[in-house]
Amino acid sequence: MVHKVLFWGGFGIAVRLWQLGIEMRPILAKESLWVYPLFAGVGGSFGYWLQGVETRQLKILAQRREAILEKRRRRDQATLSKVEEAGTLAATS
Repeated sequence: MVHKVLFWGGFGIAVRLWQLGIEMRPILAKESLWVYPLFAGVGGSFGYWLQGVETRQLKILAQRREAILEKRRRRDQATLSKVEEAGTLAATS
């Protein structure tokens, strides 16, 4: 989880550097140093939110996969019991 927060925090700083490059302003001016933690914080909070979204989606996918597998097990079990029943009836005839 930490790696996504750090990535997006770094992305926020990169956006700030890109913005200053477009404006052709100095990157490390004393007046604008406070903005770097702000952009890193915004990017990091986005990464934290995105990690939560990914965790919830993976949990939902795991539940759906388990439900599908259980449904297949029940179907296969029902098919197997029908085959066994048909075999028993054929053997007794």
